[in-house]
Amino acid sequence: MPDVHHLLVLCYHLQHPSLYSPDGLRYSQGMLVQFVEEGIHPQQMRQRISGEVDSGNRKFKIKGTPESQGAYAFPVQWTMTAADVVAAGPEQYYDSVRTWADGMLKALRESGNLK
Repeated sequence: MPDVHHLLVLCYHLQHPSLYSPDGLRYSQGMLVQFVEEGIHPQQMRQRISGEVDSGNRKFKIKGTPESQGAYAFPVQWTMTAADVVAAGPEQYYDSVRTWADGMLKALRESGNLK
């Protein structure tokens, strides 16, 4: 079974947008689209974005600071959280994380925060 840890971390951070800068939040939403809709593998993603996110090349901050935090323009109705993944148990981990990621993308689109 393929690893889904990358999705778990991404979903958690997207549900806590202040962990990102505004630009980091937008960039991470794009990553969610690529993981869910394109089925891109984490190694492929690392190769695809390595030049863009390298601190020597990057033109934006990823991490939020007290002065610059990501936030959604519209409220989002999340259907799952990390607690739901844990509650489903280890046998359901892979499926739960994938379901969470799918639901995240849908919720972000339905809220108007992601086109």
